[in-house]
Amino acid sequence: MSTAEKVDRVSRRQVDKFEERRRELADAALQTLSELGYARTSLREIAQNSSFSHGVLHYYFRDKVELITYCVRQYKSVCSQRYDKIVATADSTDELASGFLDALITTLVEDATMHRLWYDLRSQALFEDSFREDVLEIDAMLERMIWRVLSRYAELAGSEIAGSSPAVYAMFDGLFQQALLRHLAGQPDAGANLRANVTGLVGVLVPPAA
Repeated sequence: MSTAEKVDRVSRRQVDKFEERRRELADAALQTLSELGYARTSLREIAQNSSFSHGVLHYYFRDKVELITYCVRQYKSVCSQRYDKIVATADSTDELASGFLDALITTLVEDATMHRLWYDLRSQALFEDSFREDVLEIDAMLERMIWRVLSRYAELAGSEIAGSSPAVYAMFDGLFQQALLRHLAGQPDAGANLRANVTGLVGVLVPPAA
């Protein structure tokens, strides 16, 4: 192995360690961020609620904007991969719909505070330039995920999607945000209503094959 190759390998290893440390810090910060939201959270507040010092957080993230967007991006990537597995293994429309809806309701209930943080971040992007690029990128990732699910459903149904990708995503996202608000308000039927509304929407967007 040449000297240049050795230097390159060491450099990549250092980058991997740095990124691994950032993921570790983000995981530790998520709970505080999701509970307090953007406006009430600072790096110092996160440090006080984790085992890491304020200085360590500042070394790996220049400010709370970078930390929050990193956390949300990491979480949403995991969510997207979860649905991709359902798409990859489903052999029928019923199996795909059941798996997708079950995962949707589960994340609504179990990850409510994380989704609340995402919507908080997206709202802040209307006012703060520093958020917009990241929020648009995460939004695009989620849009692609929804389109993959619906495209596979249409393929299994032998039909086509009656709508564009942005419009479809906006409808699914609107239903989910509405259900999240109702769930956080303590309404016990929020999940059941989301299931019924998404099922009805899919029926409209993917009509039965002629």
